[in-house]
Amino acid sequence: MMQRPLRQRHVLAAACRRLLTGLLVLAAASCSADPWPDPPPVAPEALAAEHEEWRTYRQGRLVEPPGGAVIWIGLWELREGAVQFGSDSSLPVVLPAEDSPPLAGTLRRTGGEIVLEPAAGAELRLRGDEGDLPVTEPLTLQNDRADEPTLLALGSLGMRIHSEMGTDRLWLRAWDEDSPKRDSFRLPPFYPVEPSWRLAARMEPYAEPRTLELADVTDGTVANVAQGELVFRAEGREHRLVAFATERSKDYFVMLWDSTATVDTYPGGRYMKVPFPEEDGWTVVDFNRAYNPPCVFSPYSVCSFPPRDSRLDIAITAGEKMPVGDDG
Repeated sequence: MMQRPLRQRHVLAAACRRLLTGLLVLAAASCSADPWPDPPPVAPEALAAEHEEWRTYRQGRLVEPPGGAVIWIGLWELREGAVQFGSDSSLPVVLPAEDSPPLAGTLRRTGGEIVLEPAAGAELRLRGDEGDLPVTEPLTLQNDRADEPTLLALGSLGMRIHSEMGTDRLWLRAWDEDSPKRDSFRLPPFYPVEPSWRLAARMEPYAEPRTLELADVTDGTVANVAQGELVFRAEGREHRLVAFATERSKDYFVMLWDSTATVDTYPGGRYMKVPFPEEDGWTVVDFNRAYNPPCVFSPYSVCSFPPRDSRLDIAITAGEKMPVGDDG
């Protein structure tokens, strides 16, 4: 075999050395570059203060009508046709006698429309920005997913039509604005605030939003719109959480289950809000703010269970625990 000229062999060897050096540098850079940034730093004292402020806000919301689950007193599914409500125990919807006459009115459902027909002398009231107005004529009720839901009052009770996204099911929900729980309720215990449970997460959007049918505590299903998955790293591994949002959302809604549900937290899972990502696709998942769904505090709720892809095989020792004693 003919050998290459000496100079040509030197040039080729030098080129090979440069190529090898470049590959080694690239490999070293790839090994040393961590694609998982740290979340924006927060001093432990500031994080604890922010968390306590959030918990104070959350406690207030849980006893504030109409969305405060602690003071809900009833939830009745409304099917096609007429349903009477009042304090008469023979009616499909029974309200406390101290607030309601035997017959307060009739709710008539036709498709997705609910019309209230008040009973004579029932003293039903329509809540408005400028005070209550008596309801004496049939009134079409807007559910709580409308821009301006209809709020009704009867004695110390409040009522409105409840709807869940992605389903045609409708309910009448009632709450007691004079409930003693408004003063006595305290949030359940929580894990100590831990900065290490603030984790950077990368949003991986789906090509198109996906509608997921999730089982709920009423033995029905609720549809939720998933935009993608939040990928985070814990205990040296990657994990994923399905991120739900609609065009009206201000942040992602996350339902999760982890192994603390067998010991300290609600067996059905917990909920969490996660900020929308920055332009680079990264956001922060703060598990210190994982909270109990409404069904922990009230049987009159329609809580979805987390999707299978949001069931984590690690223990998230952060956030809210189950109520203790009468706290819930």
